[in-house]
Amino acid sequence: MICVLVGVAFLTLLERKVLGYIQIRKGPNKVGLMGIPQPFCDAIKLFTKEQTYPLLSNYISYYFSPIFSLFLSLLVWMCIPIFVKLYSFNLGLLFFLCCTSLGVYTVMIAGWSSNSNYALLGGLRAVAQTISYEVSLALILLSFVFLIGGFNMMDFMIYQSNLWFLLILFPMALVWFATCLAETNRTPFDFAEGESELVSGFNVEYSSGGFALIFLAEYASILFMSLLFSVIFLGGNIYDLTFYLKVTFISFLFIWVRGTLPRFRYDKLMYLAWKCFLPFSLNYLLFFIGLKILLVSFMLLIIISKS
Repeated sequence: MICVLVGVAFLTLLERKVLGYIQIRKGPNKVGLMGIPQPFCDAIKLFTKEQTYPLLSNYISYYFSPIFSLFLSLLVWMCIPIFVKLYSFNLGLLFFLCCTSLGVYTVMIAGWSSNSNYALLGGLRAVAQTISYEVSLALILLSFVFLIGGFNMMDFMIYQSNLWFLLILFPMALVWFATCLAETNRTPFDFAEGESELVSGFNVEYSSGGFALIFLAEYASILFMSLLFSVIFLGGNIYDLTFYLKVTFISFLFIWVRGTLPRFRYDKLMYLAWKCFLPFSLNYLLFFIGLKILLVSFMLLIIISKS
């Protein structure tokens, strides 16, 4: 858990540096060596600010939704495959889908309990967006489950020891990445936090610790999605340095997309989910089911012919 939080701290520093260079300026460089301690200074500043809340808000829901959001973002890390059998359980992908589904409620409750029109609108947008893109996310994962024959993420590493899935399933990798952007409410799908439309979206009434917890939860999700992309499409050993270089590169892509692409239109977002990604995911699912049946039939024919 501490490693994830430290990783999130340096991910924010990487984002500020990269966005700085994209905008032809320098990022944070005043605090310490090259601005490295900057995230920790920001965290101390945020948590020492005064905690305020709207008088008309639903007090308990308002306070507990950021805590529950961070809890879910950290809980989902349990499904990462570790060779010690403590956490490497067989239903890792199913556990991931359950955690991401529950994450919708935290955003919705945060928006509703603030009793603010902007926050409520941002929460409703986030719910519609997350539910829409979870369908294609689940179908892509189901395709791999049929191909590999299990929900354990360790199997992805074994199957990709010689050839990455990215090389043979590049269109699916692109759809998965776009879906991850939508799931984590990142540019160009950041409608839940649209600054130009909703001031700050569902977290507009949060200050101090509440805002910091929502911020940590969002970046922990980005880091996890980068790691999951590396596991599913790029394989590799989780104890190898190259694996973490891949994770860093995918995290950089999240930041690069934010620095270069404008925000989508909301109706186009829904059109993309239901009329582009859903048929695409279904077609790949049927293809994988057919491929699995073909391979199993072929193997059975070989066994029968030899016997």
